[in-house]
Order: sequence, then structure tokens, then C-alpha cells
Amino acid sequence: MARRIPPSPVPSDPIDRLVGPIQRFLHVEAASGVVLLACTAIALVLANSGWSDAFVGLWKTKVGFAFGGFEMKHSLKHWINDGLMAIFFFVVGLEVKREIVAGELRNLRQAALPVAAAIGGMVVPAGLYLLLQAGEPGARGWGIPMATDIAFVVGCLAVLGSRVPSYLRVMLLSLAIVDDIGAILVIAIGYTEKINMSALGLAFAGLALVFLLGRVGVRSFAVYTGVGALIWLAFHESGVHATLAGVLLGLLTPHQTRVAHGQLGELLESAGRIFRGDDETPAEAPGTDDVQLLQQTARESVSPLVYLERSLHPWVGFLIMPVFALANAGVVLTPSAFSDPVATAVMAGLVVGKPVGVFLATFLVVRLLLGKLPGGLGWGTVVGAGFLAGIGFTMSLFIAGLALEGAALEAAKVGILGASAVAALLGMGLLLRFPDERVAR
Repeated sequence: MARRIPPSPVPSDPIDRLVGPIQRFLHVEAASGVVLLACTAIALVLANSGWSDAFVGLWKTKVGFAFGGFEMKHSLKHWINDGLMAIFFFVVGLEVKREIVAGELRNLRQAALPVAAAIGGMVVPAGLYLLLQAGEPGARGWGIPMATDIAFVVGCLAVLGSRVPSYLRVMLLSLAIVDDIGAILVIAIGYTEKINMSALGLAFAGLALVFLLGRVGVRSFAVYTGVGALIWLAFHESGVHATLAGVLLGLLTPHQTRVAHGQLGELLESAGRIFRGDDETPAEAPGTDDVQLLQQTARESVSPLVYLERSLHPWVGFLIMPVFALANAGVVLTPSAFSDPVATAVMAGLVVGKPVGVFLATFLVVRLLLGKLPGGLGWGTVVGAGFLAGIGFTMSLFIAGLALEGAALEAAKVGILGASAVAALLGMGLLLRFPDERVAR
């Protein structure tokens, strides 16, 4: 296939031969799942070794700053879970908005199946967990088995390759996005206790300022970064989990371009004629103003939402989530740990509740609205997708850290790790067994 644009005129330097393969690796979406898995393994090995005390103590190290009478010092783990993960949730907010305005969730009929499957995959696991933990202190962890880890799901789909029907990929990714919305609501509603209304008011005033800045045409990322940091601080001090600042800022990010691609093409064509001397005038070397105009026009032909999502995705996938796994996945593994009631409830929710909920909700939507499964799917592939949705990991670990503490939290981590591994194996096995099933429905 012919190239759409000519090769870059910028000369290649020796460093490019080193950086190029790394950049290509970072743009392979499934590769982030490999890095995440590796960091999880490292955390487990260190937590179960002679370096366990030093490894756990590292994340308890106090880090912070003081400004006048204001002091903010927290553990390294707190900064990761409340600070770095705010960027993760910002990208989640961008993905949610993209799906709503331009993806599978923009059309109600198209969205009915993944939305229903996601809701079933949240309600049934939470209900099963509560049934097993009713009246126990661990009941606060009901939100743990509701989540789906999109990075590991993408990784599993990448391993299966063309064996997976294309519609199933769309359905699973849309389901994971809706799951993220559910997890955000769980964090905001289920795990917020005390609220400082003054700080919360300042946070929403900051969000209103971001909206107004966008309406008047402010395009500086530096300005939004500064305001966003203050909004994060206000949420942090309000008692509402600070990562919600990232979600709301993501949802406020504009998705429209200010310059149409056709306009950019016309400008480039006109500039090309001038620089080549095609307009019966001598060719001119581009001046600073010309270059700045071309840069600004090219930048405005890409929406802020798309630009930020593509720019931040590698940082989230290859830095933030792996660091989060290192700080949170380290847990002592013993045979008895898997029989703890909290671990059992988590595993039941993810390995049993998820596929059952996804299957039942899909069945109801197909029978009531669609008449048949779309995209050549069969019921075997739906069950396989339900198991893949049971890979909770990142979001489950995050919610567990909010809901539980002490021995209950350690047991929940064991359950999450065990259930995610089993769910991945069962889901991939079923999708290999029913790669492109077409049965009478």
C-alpha cells in the first residue's frame, strides 16, 4: 500500500535506531499488559522473600511538602494511589467521553448489549459477594468484584488474535468502559464517608473555571494542568476520593477540532506552492511566523481529547499502572490464604458472578430487543467474554484499598490475583473452543 504522506525530511540520528524499537513497543496496546503482569510478579516475589519487610516499608515512606501553615505529607503508596492514579482516571474519563460521543456507546441500540452486559457483570458479582459476606466486616468490599481490567482484557484478546470475532472485541472493550463508569460511581458513592463541603465547593468551582476557559478559547495545556492540580487538591481535602478529579476533567475535555482536516490540507497546499515558488514568485524559506502558523493549524486539527488520550496512554500503560501494581499487588501467598472468607467471596464474585451476570444480561437483551446475537457471536463466546470480564486486577485492587484494611485487605488481594488468573485462563480457553461460533439462536 502506498504511503499517505512522504517520509519525514528530518535526518535520522543514531539515537533514533535505539529509541525507534522502544516507541514501536510502547504503541503495541497489549504490551502494557505484559509489563503490568511482570510488575505484579516482581511484587509477589519480593513480598514472599527475605526482602519482604524492606519492600513493604518502602511504600510506607512519608513524602510531602509544607507551604506556610499548610503541610501535606503522606506515604509513597498514598501518593501513587491518590496522585498518579488520578492521571489513570483522567485517561479513563477521556475514553468514556470518546465512546459516548464517537464510539459504540453513542447509539442507544448499539450500546444496549454492552451496557446491559456490563450492568449484569456488576450487579451479580456484588450481590454474590454480599451474600457470602453478609454481616461480616468484609461486607464493605462489595465493590471489589464489580470491576474489569481493560489492559489485561486487551492483552488476552491480542494473544487470541484473529480467533476472536471482531464484534466480540468491540463488545468487550465497550463493556470495560461501562464497567469503569460503574467503578467510578462506586468509588464516589460507596466509599466516601466524611465530606468537607467547603473544599468540595472549591473543587466544583475549579471545574466550572475549566469549562469557562474552554468556552473562551484558552488552549494552553499548562493553564489546564495548573487548574487541574488545584482541583485535585480540593477533592483530596474534601473527603471525596481525589482520583474523581481526573475523571471529571477527562469528561470536560473538548472532543471537537477547531480546524477541519480539509482546511489543514488547503493551508499546507498553499504553503507548499509558496515555498516551492509555484505561484510565479521566487521560492521563500519559511519564516518563524509561517512555521508557527503551520504548527498551530496542525495542532488544532486534532481534538484535545484525542491528543491527550494518545499522549498519556503510554505513560499510563507503561509507568503508572506498573508502579501501582508494584505498590499494591505484593501480598504473602499461602495455601490457607485462598480459603479466607473474603478471598473466597472475591473469587466467587469474579469467576462465577461475572460470567453469570454477563450471560444473563446478554440473553435478556437479545431475547427482548435484538432477536439474535450480533456479529456472528455464539453463546459459547459470550460465556468466554464473561470470564474475561472477570479479570478485575487494577480496579479491583484500587477499590479493595478503599474498602478494606489489615488482614481483610490482604485476603481480598489474594482473591483478586487468584480470580483474575483463573478468569483469564477460562475465558481464553472458551474463546479458543468457540472462536467463531455460529449456531441457531
